[in-house]
Amino acid sequence: MRALASLGLGGLLLAGTALADEPAVGDPVAGKKIAGQCRTCHGIDGYAKIPIAPHIGGEQASYLRNQLTAFRDGTRTHEMMSVVAKMLTDQQIADVAAWYSSHSATATLTADASGAPEACTACHGVDGIAVIEGAPNLAGETNIYIDTQLKAFRLGKRTHEVMSAVAADMTDAEIRAVADWYGSVKLEITMAN
Repeated sequence: MRALASLGLGGLLLAGTALADEPAVGDPVAGKKIAGQCRTCHGIDGYAKIPIAPHIGGEQASYLRNQLTAFRDGTRTHEMMSVVAKMLTDQQIADVAAWYSSHSATATLTADASGAPEACTACHGVDGIAVIEGAPNLAGETNIYIDTQLKAFRLGKRTHEVMSAVAADMTDAEIRAVADWYGSVKLEITMAN
């Protein structure tokens, strides 16, 4: 009898551990309140206000959660984001990710699609709207932002299992061409109600 009770308790503990590994479910209404501290750089709608900040409206919640968690935990660093994210709980991260991911991002090409950077389109799309889970949108980002991020991957200042390898062999001219392509795409972000 004692063995059965121990087994049952052990099962509950394991189930609790598995549940703890699940990401928190985000509440966009709560996230909008938290996003007030994001608005100076990223805008309340997720359309960046400064050229070195990315547009985050319409991004996948999982991508936003992963990036904010990385900033909070120190696996990704940035002079401003590391400080801002340090104070966020898992629930607050899930909430702000839910807020920004509830927006719609649409892109309009301003050039012939045949000029899209081949090495990027399988993940980021021809128009810069991500086509796979975990990839960020690049549509309408400033060329300085994309250029800076690709060079950070190339130099190892920022790491990612795919992007580090892709950027490793890119020349400055190739990086600039990618940055110019996605920077020329017109982005529209529609805020959720």
